[in-house]
Amino acid sequence: MFKKITIVAVLAALIAAFFYFDLNTYLTLEGLKGSIDDFRQWRDASPVLVLGGFFLIYVTVTALSLPGAAILTLTAGALFGLVEGLLLASFASSLGALLAFLVSRYILRDTIKRKFPDRLASIDKGIEREGAFYLFTLRLVPLFPFFLINLLMGLTAIKSWTFYWVSQIGMLAGTFVYVNAGTQLSQLESLQGILSFDLILSFVLLGIFPLIAKTIISVIKKQRVYKGWKKPKHFDRNLIVIGAGAGGLVTSYIAAAVKAKVTLIEAGEMGGDCLNYGCVPSKAIIKSAKVLSQFQQAEKYGLDSTNVTFSFKKVMQRVHDVIAEIAPHDSVERYTELGVEVIKGYAVFVDPWTVEISLNDGSKQRLSARNIVIATGARPFVPPLPGIEDSAYVTSDTMWAEFAKLEEAPKKLVVLGGGPIGCELAQAFARLGSEVSQVELAKSIMTKEDEEVSDFAMQSLQDSGVNVLTGHEALRFEQRDGKKFIIVKHEKEEISIEYDQLICAVGRAARLEGYGLDTLGIESGRTINTNEFLETKYPNILAAGDIVGPYQFTHVASHQGWYAAVNSLFGQFKKFKVDYRVIPWVTFIDPEVARVGINEQEAIEQQIEYEVTRYDFEELDRAITESANKGYIKVITPKGKDKILGVTVVSEHAGDLIAEFVLAMKHGLGLEKILGTIHSYPTWAEGNKYAAGEWKRAHAPETILKLLEKYHTFRRG
Repeated sequence: MFKKITIVAVLAALIAAFFYFDLNTYLTLEGLKGSIDDFRQWRDASPVLVLGGFFLIYVTVTALSLPGAAILTLTAGALFGLVEGLLLASFASSLGALLAFLVSRYILRDTIKRKFPDRLASIDKGIEREGAFYLFTLRLVPLFPFFLINLLMGLTAIKSWTFYWVSQIGMLAGTFVYVNAGTQLSQLESLQGILSFDLILSFVLLGIFPLIAKTIISVIKKQRVYKGWKKPKHFDRNLIVIGAGAGGLVTSYIAAAVKAKVTLIEAGEMGGDCLNYGCVPSKAIIKSAKVLSQFQQAEKYGLDSTNVTFSFKKVMQRVHDVIAEIAPHDSVERYTELGVEVIKGYAVFVDPWTVEISLNDGSKQRLSARNIVIATGARPFVPPLPGIEDSAYVTSDTMWAEFAKLEEAPKKLVVLGGGPIGCELAQAFARLGSEVSQVELAKSIMTKEDEEVSDFAMQSLQDSGVNVLTGHEALRFEQRDGKKFIIVKHEKEEISIEYDQLICAVGRAARLEGYGLDTLGIESGRTINTNEFLETKYPNILAAGDIVGPYQFTHVASHQGWYAAVNSLFGQFKKFKVDYRVIPWVTFIDPEVARVGINEQEAIEQQIEYEVTRYDFEELDRAITESANKGYIKVITPKGKDKILGVTVVSEHAGDLIAEFVLAMKHGLGLEKILGTIHSYPTWAEGNKYAAGEWKRAHAPETILKLLEKYHTFRRG
């Protein structure tokens, strides 16, 4: 410990002396220009001494992480010429970097290792596997200052010799550019020299070197990642898309629109989960349930109450009829007409450019493409609870076919899960006459929303007849005397809930197995790992939709589909980072809950100074005419500004009302712009304008208004 304290003290003294004696003034461009003639005289008088002294100064500056290494590199070129200056600066910078690295390791590594053992162990594993290449990348394209790289790498387990030789090689190109620029500076004798070709070329090279270095790194990375794979000389297609859900359909449509030769491969139903199992069927049954609820509340609309009867089988048939009516929009025939080749079968990767397709007729086909997009979506997650496999559960994937066989709605229904899917289905089936128990582990449903919104949603479900059981942990499933039970725990007490049907709605998991990701070594966790351009480990293989995240929404999958198509087909010219800044979502309970941006809970977590503007629909004329005036608009803005940070709408048609706020946030329009926009009367959309008016009222210019009051008083005489 004493040795470490001594070293730190010596280093601190040297750094303090450097600044105390204003030595840093010599390591600036102005200092270099002012002293270059003196340096040249010393060099001519004592070349060996000046060379050795310069080398020691360079090593010291680098080792102490002092500012001025770039100026010293220019000076090396100005004093010693290109070859000699390059050798001098290259070895001095690498040796100084090594000393800084060793000091950091000796003083700091043990302390960091004690405080963050797990984190450092994880970093060390990565360094052991890819440390040399990672360091080379940083040296060639300095994302961080070199002195910071020296200190941080000292905290890792990279070998000292590896650190030295990689630094020596990695910094060589950049050092050459600076030394060459220094040689040109040394020849500048007049203002006309500024316009010399050599000097201009040197500084142009200095400016574009980072771009050149990035290109070199990109080439090296591609060579490394594709090592061991033989790239085809010719490709059958420009693009292959695996999966015909929202992401895959948009990707293939755009590819065909720009005249690329594209093949879309789908093993199941065209349209994916949204059309066949999710958005479309769930909204269809929600509508039927809502109409029934309105009939049952006829007196609310000035009508005589009536005992409405219905056929559950007909309700389920309508659901399938709706799917059938929309299906042609996503059909094989339509996409074939659009120019997309559609193949029904399972695709498995053979190499980064080739897939083998097991066709539905039993035969196999191989296709190659320059680029491939994975859009295989997600499936319902089924928790590994004891007895669940014998519980006769259904998911959003299987319930529509299973429930279509029933003559009447399930008498006793358990919905496992309190997220959007669980809430929508629980309310719908309760309205259709089922005795619904909704089981949720968390203390509230719809946990991503504000507590106020969650409480509102829970009250809405309870008003519809749902027995919402929050804070209940599902333990296991049992069967007794021919009856089915789910056993839950609440406040240390086990409770048995009998059911006829069970809907498992606890979330969705990305489809990662079955098409050869392991063959290619494409990394995944809960989703496929991609960069900001949706590229996987292999730049020619991209992914879009639920398999990527971070939002499992149909509209986000479609949004990503555009980026996947454009980046895969035109990425060699320009790549686009996926924009997730303004993502809306809607939970289609009654009334609906729609949101975009942050809510109040997130504003608090992010320590944002914010204001809340609220407008209640009990004041909206159109809501009153429809006896649907429950709900509100809640807008989050920075203090004193009308910039929209986030909006939550709870009301009838909330999913439609949120669109105006999405547009405003996307294009940087504030509440005052919404207030200044004419909205038809009487419409639900007026609520958006009135919410903006509430903000304006709260920020009225009181001083000006008082002066106006005096002015009008004066005018009355």
